[in-house]
Amino acid sequence: AILPNGRRITLLKTLLTSACERNCYYCPFRAGRDFRRATLKPTEMASAFMAFHRAGVVQGMFLSSGMRNGGIQTQDQLVATAEILRNKYRYPGYIHLKLMPGAEKGQVEAAMQLADRVSINLEAPNSERLQRLAPTKVFIDELMQPMKWAAEIRTSLPRHLGWKGRWLSITTQFVVGAVGESDLELLSTTSHLYSNLSVSRAYYSIFHPVEDTPFENLPAAPPERENHLYQASFLLRDYGFDLEELPFDMTGNLPEKMDPKTAWAQPHLAEHPVEINQAERSDLLRIPGIGPKSADIILAARQKGKIISLEELNKLGIRATRTSPFVLLNGKKPDRQLVFW
Repeated sequence: AILPNGRRITLLKTLLTSACERNCYYCPFRAGRDFRRATLKPTEMASAFMAFHRAGVVQGMFLSSGMRNGGIQTQDQLVATAEILRNKYRYPGYIHLKLMPGAEKGQVEAAMQLADRVSINLEAPNSERLQRLAPTKVFIDELMQPMKWAAEIRTSLPRHLGWKGRWLSITTQFVVGAVGESDLELLSTTSHLYSNLSVSRAYYSIFHPVEDTPFENLPAAPPERENHLYQASFLLRDYGFDLEELPFDMTGNLPEKMDPKTAWAQPHLAEHPVEINQAERSDLLRIPGIGPKSADIILAARQKGKIISLEELNKLGIRATRTSPFVLLNGKKPDRQLVFW
């Protein structure tokens, strides 16, 4: 996992139990599927993790669970595991806890006081798609409500009540490509989560069929779709794009063979390129090949003098081959070699 500070750590990513009473159509752990299940008590899971941690095998934990006896009881078990790690073993490191469908507000708050990150998988962008993907789950009451409580806790309660004196980040995940949802549906929900619920990141998991599930004969979704969804999601979160600006086609999907930023730039910037030496940071972020860090590098370099060549951009660590069709350097379009193959 990559932490917010950029540090990489090795996680034990596991389930408290692989038994589940829900029948999500895509899931290998769904109720009724014939395979051996396993369950650990909170004390057993905490002890096992600490053994791995002391041996230097893992540096943190990502703990989820199948659902047994409802979301509330399952959430109690997850919170209890974290409490044992923090209070009995005095473990100060990284814990990511899942919020279960139907978790109560007090459980959400308890998880946020023990973990570095919490998440709840929405799985689908809306109620209609969720009904086709996981018919026993309720989109608003079971999935969105705990996320709303997490956002409310972050904004209404003092920071010192959170783990290490701060309120943690919240994430979610979608299953992509199983029930006909469009990229527009997924990114509409993502945009709402970023803008209104302080969600730090949306993850997109491409559907792969699992044997002995209702969806075992469906085709896998193309991996390029997952990549483009992440790119568009970052445009919404980090680059100042609005949902309406993303280059959806008539079916509500992103281009298959081009990243969404370049697809936006071609009709908007090719004939109206951005002057590198004068542009605001927000305008620099619209240029393919320039991200938040490279925009700041350009602004710092401009304090020392004008940028007049692609070679200078390359020396600044910017991919000038991507950038050159959409920029001016000191009032001129930069010379660039045409690509014939």
